[in-house]
Amino acid sequence: MTAQNAPLVGIIMGSTSDMDAMKPCMEQLDAFGVPYEVKVASAHRKPAEVHEWSRTAADRGMQVIVAAAGKAAHLGGVVAAYTPLPVIAVPMKTSDLGGLDSLLSMVQMPSGVPVACVAINGAKNAAILAVQMMGTGNPTMRQKVADFKQAMAEA
Repeated sequence: MTAQNAPLVGIIMGSTSDMDAMKPCMEQLDAFGVPYEVKVASAHRKPAEVHEWSRTAADRGMQVIVAAAGKAAHLGGVVAAYTPLPVIAVPMKTSDLGGLDSLLSMVQMPSGVPVACVAINGAKNAAILAVQMMGTGNPTMRQKVADFKQAMAEA
């Protein structure tokens, strides 16, 4: 992988069962031309792997992390504890409580460990928000979002 197409967004999810719900995030990043990396690792089942991946994300060139999880949904918070990068949490819809459990877990972070949160199964918005965040310091990214919003207004 060259520096030109090195991942700028890290996408981590707790289970392969989250992959279908996260496809809109990947599709939107593809549409923006933003390279990303996908990792499947549970905060509960593979905590050491999540720690290492999160801790090294900035060193690998990532600028934003999108973390998707369901039920207890601790993944976003655990990732945020180990990285200086902004973390966007995507609560997954669950069969038990429809994703409300995931949403509440993600928005109730302790002081000092902020995690942004989108709607239940809001993967596409997570991608847009990630590019908006990168756009605060990158005019090219900012223009991608401006063009996207203009196209929505014209549709």
